[in-house]
Amino acid sequence: MDHAAPRDRRLDRRIPVGCPACIRPNEGEEITAECTELSVSGMTLRASYVPIEGEVVEVVIASPNDSMDRPPLVKRLRIIRCHALDSGQYEIGGSIVH
Repeated sequence: MDHAAPRDRRLDRRIPVGCPACIRPNEGEEITAECTELSVSGMTLRASYVPIEGEVVEVVIASPNDSMDRPPLVKRLRIIRCHALDSGQYEIGGSIVH
C-alpha cells in the first residue's frame, strides 16, 4: 500500500508574497487585504471581508517593493473558499478569471 501524501489539487506553483492588496467586490467599494500567495491561476488573500463562494471580485495587488516603479497587478478572482482565522480575519482563496 502506498502511504504517500495526497496529491495537491493546485497544479501551479504558488509563491508566498505578503503584499498589500485591495478587494473590490462592487464598483466604488474597496476592502483592505493582504495577498499571501500568488500563482498563475489563483491567489490567497487575508481580509475582514466574507465573500460568497463563486462571487467574482476585482483584486488589486501592490508591488512587493515600494521602491519599484511598477503599476499594481489587477485581476478578477472567482472565490473558491473562505475560512475564518483566529485573528478575526478570513483567508480567501480563488482562481483568476479572464
